[in-house]
Amino acid sequence: MIRVAREDDLEVLQDIERSAGQPFADLGMPEIAGDEPPSLADLRAYADAGRAWVFEEDGQPVAYVIVDLVDGNAHIEQVSVRAESARRGIGRALIEQVAGWARARGCPALTLTSFVDVPWNVPYYQRLGFVRMTDIGPELRAIRAREAAHGLDRWPRACLRLAL
Repeated sequence: MIRVAREDDLEVLQDIERSAGQPFADLGMPEIAGDEPPSLADLRAYADAGRAWVFEEDGQPVAYVIVDLVDGNAHIEQVSVRAESARRGIGRALIEQVAGWARARGCPALTLTSFVDVPWNVPYYQRLGFVRMTDIGPELRAIRAREAAHGLDRWPRACLRLAL
């Protein structure tokens, strides 16, 4: 079941993020595996704005997605699935939820940034129909600059777009 995130989910979302990050260590990306999840204040802002959803199993969140509006598109800021719940279509279901939300608001596309060489990143999103962007708007450029300043460009990254 997918539902809007609530205040009592926020700490669980941080735990999900930590779990979802662990497989990066096996790819030689320990900095990503150990990266801190979004703060409770940031997660609360997404939830309060109605731009955070959770996927529940047995009444417990096992995945979440948070979304921004960037250059007129719905931008997936983060989609995370607990490691033990991965590879079962949960991430896809959350992305479909966001796509429906975005269509209802007249957004022409979904966008996101992702690691090129991580199998559950760019290759996965391409299987879902996302394409690599060559021309990005000013807000997405600013996101990429923040990512680079955070050290994420140690590994190749790409901006992706899914037309709605």
